[in-house]
Amino acid sequence: MSRLTLSSPLSGWSAPLDEAPDAVFAQKMLGDGVLIDPTGNQLVAPCDGEVVSIAASHHAIAVRATNGAEILLHVGIDTVALAGKGFELHVAPGAKVCKGDRLLTFDLALLAREATSLVTPVIVTNGDRFEIVRAHTDCELMAGDALLEIQPLAGADAKQATAEAERVSEKIRVDHEHGIHARPAALIANYAKALPFDLEVIANGRSANPRSAVALMSLGIRGGDEIIVAASGAEGAAAIAEVRRLIHGLEGPGPAKAKHAEIRPIAAASAPTDPSRIKGVIASRGLAIGTAFYLREAEIAVVEAGAGVAHESAELERARGEVRQRLQALAKEAAATAREIITAHLEFVDDWELVAAARRSIAHGKSAAFSWRRAVRDSADALKALGDPRIAERVDDLLDLERQVLVALLGQTPTTQIEIPDRAVILAEDLKPSQFVSLDARKLAGICLAAGGPTSHVSILAAAVGVPTLVAAGPAVLGIEDGTALILDTEQGVLRVAPDQGELASAERTIAARRQRQSAERSAAQNLCRTADGKRIEVFANLGSLGEATHAVAQGAEGCGLLRTEFLFLEREQAPDEREQLRRYQEIADALAGRPLIIRTLDIGGDKPIPYLPLPAEENPALGLRGIRTSLWQPDLLRVQLRALLQVQPAGQCRVLLPMITDVAEVRIVRKLIDEIRRELGITTTLQVGAMIETPASAAIADQIAREVDFFSIGTNDLTQYTLAMDRGHADLAARIDALHPAVLRLIAMTAEAGARHNRLVAMCGGLASDPAAVPVLLGLGLTELSVVPSMIPQLKHLIGHLTLDACRPLAQRALAQESAEAVRSLLAETSNELKVAL
Repeated sequence: MSRLTLSSPLSGWSAPLDEAPDAVFAQKMLGDGVLIDPTGNQLVAPCDGEVVSIAASHHAIAVRATNGAEILLHVGIDTVALAGKGFELHVAPGAKVCKGDRLLTFDLALLAREATSLVTPVIVTNGDRFEIVRAHTDCELMAGDALLEIQPLAGADAKQATAEAERVSEKIRVDHEHGIHARPAALIANYAKALPFDLEVIANGRSANPRSAVALMSLGIRGGDEIIVAASGAEGAAAIAEVRRLIHGLEGPGPAKAKHAEIRPIAAASAPTDPSRIKGVIASRGLAIGTAFYLREAEIAVVEAGAGVAHESAELERARGEVRQRLQALAKEAAATAREIITAHLEFVDDWELVAAARRSIAHGKSAAFSWRRAVRDSADALKALGDPRIAERVDDLLDLERQVLVALLGQTPTTQIEIPDRAVILAEDLKPSQFVSLDARKLAGICLAAGGPTSHVSILAAAVGVPTLVAAGPAVLGIEDGTALILDTEQGVLRVAPDQGELASAERTIAARRQRQSAERSAAQNLCRTADGKRIEVFANLGSLGEATHAVAQGAEGCGLLRTEFLFLEREQAPDEREQLRRYQEIADALAGRPLIIRTLDIGGDKPIPYLPLPAEENPALGLRGIRTSLWQPDLLRVQLRALLQVQPAGQCRVLLPMITDVAEVRIVRKLIDEIRRELGITTTLQVGAMIETPASAAIADQIAREVDFFSIGTNDLTQYTLAMDRGHADLAARIDALHPAVLRLIAMTAEAGARHNRLVAMCGGLASDPAAVPVLLGLGLTELSVVPSMIPQLKHLIGHLTLDACRPLAQRALAQESAEAVRSLLAETSNELKVAL
């Protein structure tokens, strides 16, 4: 076997790696190697090769030798905390280097003062392929002197050659605006874990096994990056195609993106010129008056020494199992926004890399608690070092999960509610998602954090429930005494500390006026909705859980116009059976107290894959098996779902909605199946069947479809993307994907006209129905039912009550004649006074 000699990258004293003052290095969790205690200030290449990665804080560089050995050069211990201070780079990722080439210089005196230690680990990280056969330790070395001799492991070359011969790979562009962050990483990891072979994702000169969401996130993949996905053999090619489908199917920005989050300049946050006015970044808009309540969370103490590998391993599995079970229970009842966040936490519980690192530490005699904390914190440090603010915000999720598992390990009771005073404005360095959901919403006035970001999961949760929230407000927040009077103005991005009586009175009047208007709207929302000239318009809610149903009824929902049943099928290993589905549908029907319940059949495909339904690889999933096509491809799933919803009581409350209908034959097949099931169950009552109009094809043949269905429901999200031929998840096109485009409005008009000719109700459950500006046009086109997000129901009912169809109809015709969505919106703004409402 050919040996390779690695030279010392530094001048200094060499020592065995197990003398490192850090368990990660000392226990060789990253690989075997040596330490150099430097006496010089230059780091040079230890061999010929390529720079494959550089930490964002410049303290660590990885070099791949010409024989494939990967060498990590980590200057100092805990130097990531310096955030690049004291380091000067001389190379970039991808650079070809020769032995002795200068990689970086560093301020030796500064590191000696501020770092935990100067000792520099030099580690061979791919120990599965290479072994160290000789190390020069306990001696003084000059940069360039022989340090390590390494050679390939027995058979490693042959195995590598075979793997390379069978290797297949593909370049994939990540177009999603936020790259591979928590949710897409979890989605990909969930798929990769089910494969009987490994995949490799290569980006920014580094690689990761995608079975680990944390490892994927640590690659720092951003929107617009090109990555390489590699595997072996024919099965590998199919797996790569599936990963490509998952990446291309990523949804657009989350709810906190454009509507709730606005990044404002915060230069003054760290050193405010006026300590009574602290500026920050808006995460959730609003205005709140309250008193400061500083939220502190004590560090959980853990014991380092374990009580035996078997005992500690079993304890780790038990604790992870408890947390997993609790999160799964929460996910079943959570609103859609919270469910997505819980799903990411569930993926971290079983993250391949986290669990493997913890098990390695346990194998070295450490306790389960110490090992789990070390594994999580090492991963958190790696994510922080990327220098990507969005990825850094996911560190909070990791630390949140760390605490949840530690609580279970130590036998403590998870906190279900944090006691806070009335009208509390929560102040903290940062806030974890589990802390947020433990706050008493009845007493919570607002949140102001010294750190955090507008797209953190806490920010998204706060925006979803309307809690005014300011983040990244700086250390001045931490100096405010508990009980201090505060005005939190997240419209302007300012926290006013100890305001005078005049400011308080003004803010109180503003809040009172808003509350009065909202209270009047909520109160009136319990009445049936009619236009000012008496036309009955039904305002329903789009739902995805039992909790959302209860909330929607309180907001004045007159029924459910779209129950997204995917919440029952996602994040599980097998499909829900008939009994479980019936129970869940009945719970929601009961919560609606007799109000109509329109259940959409399973809409899986595109960006919502499920592991027990292996969809074939498709070049363009948006044009492949989606909606009703998937159900007809797997009719057993559809049969079970139809059997369940047919048995919901009282009879007639439920209706069924078929997604992605493009052909009359699709409706006929489902109707025939419903009739068969009714005979099997002895059910005599009929079931109303509706078709979703969400493609130009279904709108064009709405006349024919109307003969086969009882009602239409228009899904404007897909209808818009298919009409405009623009992917609604494409970041560069997001501003142009507007359902008020005249082409989309004309398809809506065609559908409404077909419905009127055949006396069929025409509803809308797409996002356009929740847009107050669009409502006059929709009513003018003939829609008589809108299904919207629950929080918008009071406002929309109030709006509709001030409209007349005589004013809406001509406005709709003028909108159809416009040339662009921008022109339609301008028209609506100009005519708002004519309609006597502010659109």
